[in-house]
Amino acid sequence: MLKTSRDSAGALLTIDLDAIRANYRLLRDRLGKSTCAGVVKADAYGLGADRVAPALAAEGCRDFFVAHLDEGIALRPHVADDAAIYILHGLMPGVEATAEAYRLTPVLNSLGQVDAWTGLARSVGRRLPAVLQVDTGMSRLGLSPAELATVAGDRSRLDGIDLRYVMSHLACAEQQNHRLNGDQLARFRAARAMLPPAPASFANSSGVFLGPDFHFDLARPGAALYGVAPVAGQPNPMRPVVRLQSRVIQVREIATGDVVGYGGTWQAPGPRRIATVSTGYADGYLRSLGNRATAYLGGTPLPMVGVVSMDTITLDVTDLGNRVPAPGSLIDLIGEHNTVDDLAAQAGTIGYEILTSLGGRYHRIYLGG
Repeated sequence: MLKTSRDSAGALLTIDLDAIRANYRLLRDRLGKSTCAGVVKADAYGLGADRVAPALAAEGCRDFFVAHLDEGIALRPHVADDAAIYILHGLMPGVEATAEAYRLTPVLNSLGQVDAWTGLARSVGRRLPAVLQVDTGMSRLGLSPAELATVAGDRSRLDGIDLRYVMSHLACAEQQNHRLNGDQLARFRAARAMLPPAPASFANSSGVFLGPDFHFDLARPGAALYGVAPVAGQPNPMRPVVRLQSRVIQVREIATGDVVGYGGTWQAPGPRRIATVSTGYADGYLRSLGNRATAYLGGTPLPMVGVVSMDTITLDVTDLGNRVPAPGSLIDLIGEHNTVDDLAAQAGTIGYEILTSLGGRYHRIYLGG
């Protein structure tokens, strides 16, 4: 990540660690007796796992999920020695001993991963912790029905495993009335009955809001921690976590009929005032936002005109009247009036992609924690 200074950076990304802590408390309280983990994969959804994980730990979080082995290795120094770090993708062949050395717990998704982990357990002469994932309808990761039947018929395949959880993953939890939620729940219960008794983990961020039947022993919220709305079509109960402010480079007056940006995709319907702002697709501001996004100065909406360039966007600031933004002044690209979910809707995507796309050239400011 580029080393930046507040004064020279083209944009500022403010990350509210206290808001992340508040979001964790809300989720934890909603879970009741179930344990609330924290998903910090993809560098805590782009916000910095080295800062986010200690903030979650301050709220009592002791279970962290990442996607890759290297993410788990990088996270280990930033959490307590007794914290559990789970590797969602399991382990690539040949790296099992490395995971064990860093006290990382794999999520075993296939018979091949199961056999490799039990092989290591035999070689070190002790049981090793693991999570066993079963596929309940997403067709992505986890034991297939055939593999599940194999393990159910020969539980010795799990010898040497300290089975911490049996887990699965919800495909449509943000849509509370989707039929697949109930189907997956039934399949998960059936799968557990085929396996040795063990605690269970099923709910993601949205699954927390599906109710107690989905909570089981451990929930794995991710995006909701970072302010993304967990339930489609309902008010967002999570506190906003990020604010993205970009600096004005220059402002110019253009005449009726003038075009803006590559390809001339926007033409001025009358005399307009255009601000060029120092953020582009190299910073993770998606190209699909061209001619669609809205930025804000105070409460005044500033429509984006033209396409997203590598390093800049252009905004129509005519409606600011005499409040012409000076070079270096800050415009809100994500903030009070334009949330992560709002920007995602403008881009035709989801808040997850907005967060994980945030680039390395922003000067990052962490609040609280």
